[in-house]
Amino acid sequence: MTRLFGTDGVRGVANSELTPELAFRLGRAAAIYFGRETTTPKIIIGRDTRLSGTMLEAALAAGICSAGGNAHLLGVIPTPAVSFLTEKLKANAGVVISASHNPFEDNGIKFFSQTGHKLPDAVEDEIENIVATPIDYEKTPTGSSLGRVILETDKGDLYIKHIVECADHRLNGLKIVMDCSNGANSEIAPIILSALGAEVIPIFNHPNGININNGCGSTHLEALQKKVIECGADAGVANDGDADRCLVVDEMGKVLDGDQIMLICALELMKQNKLKDNVLVTTVMSNVGLHQAMKKYGGSCVTTSVGDRYVLEKMMKNGYKLGGEQSGHIIFADYAKTGDGILTAVKLLGAVAHNNQTLSKMGSLMQVFPQILLNVRVKDKHGWEQNKNILKITEQYKQELGDNGQILVRASGTEPLIRIMAEGPDQSQLECIAESIAIVVRQELA
Repeated sequence: MTRLFGTDGVRGVANSELTPELAFRLGRAAAIYFGRETTTPKIIIGRDTRLSGTMLEAALAAGICSAGGNAHLLGVIPTPAVSFLTEKLKANAGVVISASHNPFEDNGIKFFSQTGHKLPDAVEDEIENIVATPIDYEKTPTGSSLGRVILETDKGDLYIKHIVECADHRLNGLKIVMDCSNGANSEIAPIILSALGAEVIPIFNHPNGININNGCGSTHLEALQKKVIECGADAGVANDGDADRCLVVDEMGKVLDGDQIMLICALELMKQNKLKDNVLVTTVMSNVGLHQAMKKYGGSCVTTSVGDRYVLEKMMKNGYKLGGEQSGHIIFADYAKTGDGILTAVKLLGAVAHNNQTLSKMGSLMQVFPQILLNVRVKDKHGWEQNKNILKITEQYKQELGDNGQILVRASGTEPLIRIMAEGPDQSQLECIAESIAIVVRQELA
């Protein structure tokens, strides 16, 4: 049986795979699980701007109330804000209704513990078991034991205050184009950057339910690049639909990815003696150039599997302060329990302002090795690791690249895709390698 929870909660096409019935059961299961140590668990719910968000919010809240919990609705708010507010408001759990960077037709439900952390697999498994257990309505709460829905759509101000207080430096004199992805930070992000003194030009900040991530945000940077050059801005910032990731564009219109952002922020923390052991936590997807640059400037990288949860686990285990992914999920452990796109922008732009340098100059501190990424849509992504033909061709090219590059083949955590990454000094060689592997994947799995 396929596991209900993926790498980032439960996702699927809204009203087809992620149905109101499933949302109801997830809400009920969460109230039962998190209500084990209290009679009336308090569960806060935030969502992004997708059309299906209010439908799933209503079903999820009904499930929570049916099991005796209170559902506190925060409205449209970024994922990292829910993480922060779960602990701040002393809730028993937090829930986000979002499918991050996916198209608007998709949606998702993910949970945070009372500490603001994502749930470990074991807890997700327990919730999944409750979801799968038939409901015995003769034993469900009735009368005064039912929970209630409580509207708390003003709590975003607490998050705004928190992020502003996290800033090390003012952003006075910086002109910033802010791509809000028509998503969860459409109101909050411009407020935060303006409060820190930046001149903010917001774009894609008019969500209508179906335009989230549509030609905008951290997965579609072309419009941001154009706007930065057109406005003569110092930088452009892009978050995804739920604002837990951040990518940026320098004043020349060139994209800086999560690796370059992490390097700039890591070096800034090293100057302040705030980066424990001068270690940056990255995933296997990070560019070889990041490892070389950290070594050059007196630091080092510790590598984990793909996924911000694995980055956070490594950080928590060893007390490391900064970690993240090339995709722009970046965690500042002293200020957040999950990736935070707005916080990342504030820290990065603060470093730019403090050093009085252009973003392009700071981005050039790292040599970026060519990297090819291919996504192959497949019928079934499960069990690909046992496919001998895929393993054979992957190993063949790993030996060909040797120490001068890397190859990574993995299944997407949220979509029916096999992702292929090839990295090394020769772009044309990498293109041939990635496509050769993709051909075999298509033959075997498509």
